[in-house]
Amino acid sequence: MKQHEQWTSKIGFILAAAGSAIGLGAIWKFPYMAGTNGGGIFFLIFILFTLLIGAPMLLAEFIIGRSTQKDAITSYKVLAKGSQWHYIGILGVVASFILLSFYSVVGGWIVTYLGKSFIGGLSNFTLDEYSGLFEQTIASPYLALIAQFIFILITIYVVQAGVQSGIEKASKILMPLLFIIFLVLLIRSLTLEGAWEGVRFFLQPDLSLITPNTFLMALGQALFSLSVGISIMVTYSSYLTKGENLVKSAGSVVGLNIIITLLSGLVIFPAVFALGLQPDEGPGLVFVILPAVFDQLPFGVIFLAMFMILLLFATLTSAFSILEIIVAVIVKDNQEKRKKVAWVTGIIIFIMGIPSALSFGVLSDITFNGLIIFDAADYLVTNIALPVGALLISIFVGHRIPKDILKDEFFQGSTVKKSVFTVWYFLIRYIIPVGILLVFIQSLGLI
Repeated sequence: MKQHEQWTSKIGFILAAAGSAIGLGAIWKFPYMAGTNGGGIFFLIFILFTLLIGAPMLLAEFIIGRSTQKDAITSYKVLAKGSQWHYIGILGVVASFILLSFYSVVGGWIVTYLGKSFIGGLSNFTLDEYSGLFEQTIASPYLALIAQFIFILITIYVVQAGVQSGIEKASKILMPLLFIIFLVLLIRSLTLEGAWEGVRFFLQPDLSLITPNTFLMALGQALFSLSVGISIMVTYSSYLTKGENLVKSAGSVVGLNIIITLLSGLVIFPAVFALGLQPDEGPGLVFVILPAVFDQLPFGVIFLAMFMILLLFATLTSAFSILEIIVAVIVKDNQEKRKKVAWVTGIIIFIMGIPSALSFGVLSDITFNGLIIFDAADYLVTNIALPVGALLISIFVGHRIPKDILKDEFFQGSTVKKSVFTVWYFLIRYIIPVGILLVFIQSLGLI
């Protein structure tokens, strides 16, 4: 029996989409990207790219998905019959395989650290000892693979249950809990002595810290944090009813994403600076610096456990969306196949992720242009696949889909002014493609 699933409510869709967008992008990746790329200036450029490129792109993907009610590949076939534009969807599916293969590795680290926090295994260490513990954890082949497998199993279990009973139900529980935990941690972090030094680092832009790479990293982060560029949101929006206000939904998702990113920075950087530590630790920031920070606070063990729970929730909500785009393409509305497809696809992704999981240990000598397997996979998705996908989608929406179809979808269920559509259409048709190309050219040092 063929049946196209739908979200049961507007809030269910927004929470699921926001959960996909927030994930590791806002809580794990953004802090270390900002910490290594100038703090406040990176945050400012990130916000500009989020509003001028990410938000219009998110709405563009919403329009593609809702207008066709199809998966990420079929959507392009429906809107551009007889053309090769569906390769955008194929790019998205391939990128999702790669993304979840290394994303689940980080998910495994979180599972490990959450377990350690519960048994008191993350306290009474020096900073060097925390660093050594993290290196030992990610270098252990057995621990890395077992934890990664547990994370994948949780992801498969939710996605195989379907959009309504799985993804939407989980998101309605996890996202509110995430906000509550964030607020508790925010209050604790900002009340630390010396915390405002971290606030200044995060919110006070320093133009002298800008490099050509800053723009590429900020663009990649803006796209990564909104889950746009690889058609994830095409898939999620295909489950929307025709009466849904796409403009308002896109605004809600973008707003939640910026708020969570802001909260993430205000939780992490004040705590780091309050203890006289440096924010440029890199990917291990939340696994090395934060345990050291919490260890020096009253009830620090409890706060660290709360942070790891928060991180796991956010990571899972993103993982659901990444696996869903792949499952939806294969299932094609035949929901009887969903369980089998989810399990088979999830196991394949786990196997694909083994090299990334082992790249910090037994496979650390294997590099690509100086990057270990994990970092190479991350760079390939974040700094190549996402911007290229966003560029192609902007061209497709701005130059291939008839303007009357775009208008019809844009204004369905919406009361926004016509000028809003005019601005969006101008951005998606002219500014965004040029902007993405310029960032690419600049990152190569050609301008």
